[in-house]
Amino acid sequence: MKMKRLNIIIILLSAFVAGMAQVKVEMSLEPMELLVGEQSAITLSVTMKEGQQAQFPDYKYAAPLIPGVEVLEMKDLDTLHLDDQRVKLTRVYTITSFDDSLYYLKPMEVKVDGKTYQAKGRFGLKVLTVEVDTLHPNQFFPPKGVQDNPFLWSEWSPLFWLSLLTLLLIAAVAYLYVRLRDNKPIISRIRFVRHVPPHQKAMLQINKIKGEHIDTGGDQKEYYTRLTDTLRTYLEERFGIKAMEMTTGEIMERLRLEEDQSKIDELRDLLETADLVKFAKHTALLNERDRNMASVIEFIEATKSDETATVERVETSLTDSEKRSQRSRHIIVTLIAVLSLLAAALLCYVVWHTFSLIAV
Repeated sequence: MKMKRLNIIIILLSAFVAGMAQVKVEMSLEPMELLVGEQSAITLSVTMKEGQQAQFPDYKYAAPLIPGVEVLEMKDLDTLHLDDQRVKLTRVYTITSFDDSLYYLKPMEVKVDGKTYQAKGRFGLKVLTVEVDTLHPNQFFPPKGVQDNPFLWSEWSPLFWLSLLTLLLIAAVAYLYVRLRDNKPIISRIRFVRHVPPHQKAMLQINKIKGEHIDTGGDQKEYYTRLTDTLRTYLEERFGIKAMEMTTGEIMERLRLEEDQSKIDELRDLLETADLVKFAKHTALLNERDRNMASVIEFIEATKSDETATVERVETSLTDSEKRSQRSRHIIVTLIAVLSLLAAALLCYVVWHTFSLIAV
């Protein structure tokens, strides 16, 4: 019976010691010796199982750690995960002292799951002061007086006036640039004009009407309008008559001097049919539209000239005012280039000499 009780006591003591070993609190101080007003750091760490809650000492700014020693800063917790599901939490406290003395820092405490654990060890902080020899005050030198300005105006005045001149040049360049931007350039343009014979123009328009399928569509008014306009334009360019302004009868009277009566009759049928479609809402048959188109093509082929397409080079000439404006623009561009180079050179000179004077 006594052995059984002894075993139970040993087991309980082992469990208590193992539980105590699971939480470990450590504390260090670095440096342990400093001058008045200097700072030292206390590193407080606790090693425990993951999931346990630790509560570190909390201090406000300039709160006394002990009489004569103040806490200046309390850094955030640093977490380090170890093996066997353990974790190590570390916090650094920055302390200082303004009185020379030897201070004993008692071990700091950490609460883990509501239970208090104390760091092991004893720590001493030695605060030293600067010794002052009051017996020999002559060894201390008074503060220096106000020094004279080492830079003379005679050295800086040329740079000042050159800097002012540089600013004026930059302003002049900006003004000329605005004038140049507002004054649009005048360019002597060269155009190449392609002259197409009247019969080729007319055939292009007819092929376009065919390509857009207007000749087979339902809009007869558009079809006859474009077809007759093509014919009238051809008559104007080929024979020099103002067909666009003439009636059908006037056109026919004028064409009698140029062609045979059979072709004139076919064109009359076309123009009269077109007038009926456009103004009397007449509906032409499909074969009638095809016959009118063929009549126009035959007339153009029969009356076309031997002229071929040519390309003409046309150069526009400038007026006196445009020439003067162009010359003034060239002058402004030249002035901008010269003044810009001069301003850049002066700026480099001023900067270089300024650094030279400062470095002396």
